[in-house]
Amino acid sequence: MNDSETARFFLSLVLLLIGALGGGHLFERMRMPRVIGEIVGGIALGPSVLGVISPEAHKWLFAAFPAQGALLTAFYWLGLVLLMFTAGFSVQSHGAGGSGRIVSALVVGALMIPFALGYASASLFADTRLGDPFAFKLVMGIALSVTSIPVISRIFLDLGLMGTPFARNVIGAATIQDLILWTILSVATAVQYGEAANAAGIGRVIAITLAFVLASLFVAPAGVRAIRRWIIGKFSEAPFTGYTMLLCLIFVAAASLLNVNIVFAALLAGLVMARFPSRQLAPVKQHIADIAIWFFVPIYFALVGQRLNLAHEFDGALTLLFIVVSTTIKLASCTLAARTTDADWARAFDYGIAMNTRGGPGIVLASVAHAAGIIDGRMFTALVLASILTSLATGLWLRWRLVRNPKVFADWRDYLSSDLATTTAGGNAPNNSNDRPLRQAERTPAP
Repeated sequence: MNDSETARFFLSLVLLLIGALGGGHLFERMRMPRVIGEIVGGIALGPSVLGVISPEAHKWLFAAFPAQGALLTAFYWLGLVLLMFTAGFSVQSHGAGGSGRIVSALVVGALMIPFALGYASASLFADTRLGDPFAFKLVMGIALSVTSIPVISRIFLDLGLMGTPFARNVIGAATIQDLILWTILSVATAVQYGEAANAAGIGRVIAITLAFVLASLFVAPAGVRAIRRWIIGKFSEAPFTGYTMLLCLIFVAAASLLNVNIVFAALLAGLVMARFPSRQLAPVKQHIADIAIWFFVPIYFALVGQRLNLAHEFDGALTLLFIVVSTTIKLASCTLAARTTDADWARAFDYGIAMNTRGGPGIVLASVAHAAGIIDGRMFTALVLASILTSLATGLWLRWRLVRNPKVFADWRDYLSSDLATTTAGGNAPNNSNDRPLRQAERTPAP
């Protein structure tokens, strides 16, 4: 690149980061998920807005020379990898302590039923398929099943719900289902790239992926533990940060060589690091998360928005059909599954709303499937918009529930404490049915 091209490339990065951080801050001020604002910032800089207002300016900024697209794509994938790596850090801590009965029911209601129906109903969206029919059906099954751990966790944190049984059950179920869904996505991309052209090939891909998962979760931690004992005390936090990033890249590189999806590999690397909650590594993971969340990930989401071409690739009928079909299936299956655990209808519907939050993983699915040539731009746009709208709906619904009754998601022990305090003071315990303790299935003690 010459000096002029280098200057334009860095200017494009500056604008993407400003748009993402500015949009994220604005949406946070409006009490909406930050990720949506980051995408909106990218949309404003993309063909949907800037490209309509001034096509020449858009081309000058983001398509100034042939290599610029490749350079921005490198940042796109690096941000995506770091997003999944840091997401793995929080999965184990936030997903622990849920009720086994409810978590199991939610996995069935949020994963098995929506995936099967999504796979079967793929023909409704067949005109958006670009690649292999089997890969497309797998992607549509995942699209109806995915739940966003990062977004729903952030909503729970913002609303003060993270320590409740409700939050632990949702995140516990989402953790299990997403591990399974990313494995399926690895199979889908392998099929699309011709690495699994028949039943034997599909079986080989599944076997390699499962072997990679088992090695990552059970063998790699032992190796990392041995290395950590050897180098502990010899390096400060800064070198540890570099070695932790190196671990992520090793996982991604190994996955690439084995034809395992690199996004899934980054998540597994994060899960491995989550197994080491030592005081030495805690600040290291925080440093990586800070760099990722405030630099690389916003650029990734801005590039997602920048790739949306609402002027030419937004199909209103398709998007509406997908959102209605996918939301109806996910809500109904999760609500009915939660009802089997003796949760009342209101709480069961809360579970359905929370598990329908597609957020970041829904956008990641759209990114990977579109980059692999499985879906076209119209379905890419529909998946991204569905992820945005379901995340908004979850935040608004849970906030509305808390406004109506601040104790609606509280731990049952909080009710006992408040009732005891009221009785001691000579008052009467509340009789409102909405204020009663949670049902037995949700009376899970905190870890």
